[in-house]
Amino acid sequence: MKLAIGIDIGGTGIKGAVVDLATGELVSDRVKRPTPAGGEPSAIIATAAEIMAELDAPADSPVGVCFPAIVLEGRTMSAANVSDAWIGLDADARFEEVLGRPIHFVNDADAAGFAEARYGAAADRRGLVIVTTLGTGIGSAFVHDGVLIPNTELGHLELEGADVETWASNAVREREGLSYPEWAARLQRFYAHVEFLFSPTLHVVGGGVSKHHEQFLPLLSLRAPIVPARLRNNAGIMGAAALAAR
Repeated sequence: MKLAIGIDIGGTGIKGAVVDLATGELVSDRVKRPTPAGGEPSAIIATAAEIMAELDAPADSPVGVCFPAIVLEGRTMSAANVSDAWIGLDADARFEEVLGRPIHFVNDADAAGFAEARYGAAADRRGLVIVTTLGTGIGSAFVHDGVLIPNTELGHLELEGADVETWASNAVREREGLSYPEWAARLQRFYAHVEFLFSPTLHVVGGGVSKHHEQFLPLLSLRAPIVPARLRNNAGIMGAAALAAR
């Protein structure tokens, strides 16, 4: 059994587990800690080190860390719901210094999307798979023939004069009290435009609202199939681990 470690850092929680790379299954308990108040790099890295110690994984297991930021060559170039001190930080080097082992650092939506393409709703799908997460904003990941194309930001695609996530995210649906058909009309404009621009072979939709997918996905009319994500809250851990092993 080939194993890797995945650590998923979010604005409210940090979680990690050991992953069987052949199946994507977690082969350890999922260890979770609250994200330290303020989201400073040193505090978050120390919390990740605590999780690593509790997992007690083999010393040669690859380690992947996913984080809510644009990640370029191991540097975090943005920050969402954490300290601005992350912007421009050499996160790869900082984590490796504290953890004492090599890591692979990746955007959280990219990690979740890669997991869906390898182990979940898009497993073995050829062509371009676009994974989107509908939550506070709209996250996205592109995977082409199993290869991740990192740092897409479809939530910030400008359409109808504003970023799409400002009028089509799940948070907007809740805040404005939209019915699912009303919300689906907004999603239709978004996904039809994405489809026109990128011609995917499959759309995969994640985020907590995807558990209610039967309320809105059948209302969308697109060329490519659109299906709910399967991996839920473990997707980031699984994707980070799998990318580290590559």
